[in-house]
Amino acid sequence: VQLQAFGGGLVQAGGSLRLSCLASGRSFSGYNMAWFRQAPGKEREFVAAVAWSRIGIYYTDSVKGRFTISRDNAKNTVYLQMNSLKPEDTAVYYCAASSDYRGIDYANYKFWGQGTQVTVSS
Repeated sequence: VQLQAFGGGLVQAGGSLRLSCLASGRSFSGYNMAWFRQAPGKEREFVAAVAWSRIGIYYTDSVKGRFTISRDNAKNTVYLQMNSLKPEDTAVYYCAASSDYRGIDYANYKFWGQGTQVTVSS
């Protein structure tokens, strides 16, 4: 599966953005999907994940209550709605897919999008 992430941009603190990740290829509905982010000089960090069934949804603690991950299998798209953004949310955001893993370890995701920059100004 090929992934293309978009929707990033520059926003003031407290603002909102919605990221989208469009998947091409077959069987998108069978993949667990996740969002990661990487700030300059830092390691790639798990943000959120949604299982193929939509039953399992996970967030890192720092985004709980502010970010929402969702997926539309009919559109082959996974979303990350980001509200109440903070300067510390500034990073390149990546979407990832795995057919058999839905955890927080980026090394276990086989497919990656190209990343989209999110910058939150104070």
